[in-house]
Amino acid sequence: MASSSVPAHVLRDGWDWWEEVNNSTLWQDRIFHALAALFGLVSAVALIQLFRIECRVPEFGWTTQKVFHFLNFLVNGVRSLIFVFRRHIQKIKPEIIQHVLLDLPGLAFFTTYALLVLFWAEIYYQARSISIDGLRPCFYTINAVVYAIQFVLWFLLWWEPIQAMIILSKIFFAGVSLFAALGFLLYGGRLFLMLKRFPVESKGRRKKLQEVGYVTTICFLCFLLRCIMMCFNAFDKAADLDVLNHPILNFLFYLLVEILPSSLVLFILRKLPPKRRITQYHPIH
Repeated sequence: MASSSVPAHVLRDGWDWWEEVNNSTLWQDRIFHALAALFGLVSAVALIQLFRIECRVPEFGWTTQKVFHFLNFLVNGVRSLIFVFRRHIQKIKPEIIQHVLLDLPGLAFFTTYALLVLFWAEIYYQARSISIDGLRPCFYTINAVVYAIQFVLWFLLWWEPIQAMIILSKIFFAGVSLFAALGFLLYGGRLFLMLKRFPVESKGRRKKLQEVGYVTTICFLCFLLRCIMMCFNAFDKAADLDVLNHPILNFLFYLLVEILPSSLVLFILRKLPPKRRITQYHPIH
């Protein structure tokens, strides 16, 4: 019986191709500039949508929807700049500044989508006549704790730059991503099941059901994948996302956990709010 294994020379050629691209300065620049362009495009789309919403309902101030789009613009814009200047950033001393510049947008990405979880939690509790007074303080507290812990880890990494601290910092990021994934599963799932129980003839029920279902699935998978990848990143040098000579891995990682999810969510949530309906909007104070 013929062997089903892949010939050694095929594996070797494939690995040589991977290594050749990873170690090529030209391909590194091309791939990182491609990432910069994609992040820049997503940032521009979020900004355009923010202006469209502002033109539609300027009287409501900074609603949750506007803040969500503004944070998307900010996070993706900063990511774009970081990839444009990544080669220069990796020459900055002390090295802790590199970690801050590369990791801070990841924290902001968490805040951006945690805001969406908050919005859905408010809708769910209001629909069930449960007080939402504690939700926003809880949102601010969780974010404050996450940022505080990360800043402590950065300080310790600056004070004692050992491999164990780098691993701990990446594991913390993985834990934050898992927490976000569970948040989407909990509140997105609850809201989806609640909408599913509404009468079939309810106006907008089907569209809202699809919107919540799609966004919940996309964001849950995005943060779960981010958690898994960060664990590999922490313990496997071959999966290190913080070095220039892993451009293919960086491209796949950021494409799958930030660019593609952000693009899909912005597309799904592209509908403009109706005019003069104050009860649907929740200003951020």
